[in-house]
Amino acid sequence: MVKIRLKRMGAKKKPFYRIVVADSRFPRDGRFIEEIGYYDPLKQPAVISINKERALDWLQKGVQLSSTAKALFNKAGVVKGMTLEEVTAAAPAPAPATVAPEVPAEPTEPTEPTGNDQPADATESVESAEN
Repeated sequence: MVKIRLKRMGAKKKPFYRIVVADSRFPRDGRFIEEIGYYDPLKQPAVISINKERALDWLQKGVQLSSTAKALFNKAGVVKGMTLEEVTAAAPAPAPATVAPEVPAEPTEPTEPTGNDQPADATESVESAEN
């Protein structure tokens, strides 16, 4: 299962968190799929930065939020009080792929070789060099 959760960074007793999309089987601070924001609880007031477009895109795909990530999303106003149906409706819809109708190519007639493999400019320079 894929989840949006926090990845702890920073030094000892100075936490800093990245908001990441990760497989639930991966370690907390290990591998992740995509970073979509960060949370710095040590600043006054705490700083929460989330890429709303990417977060809603992942939620539309069925990704689950951890309890802490859900609280941060509510504070940041990303999914404030929204149900899953409202989240998927608010997510940006993918642009429809426009495919041009296939037009059959007109058959072209093969051109006959002229017998002269050199361009016209090359023959002129050879003639002027002889004189």
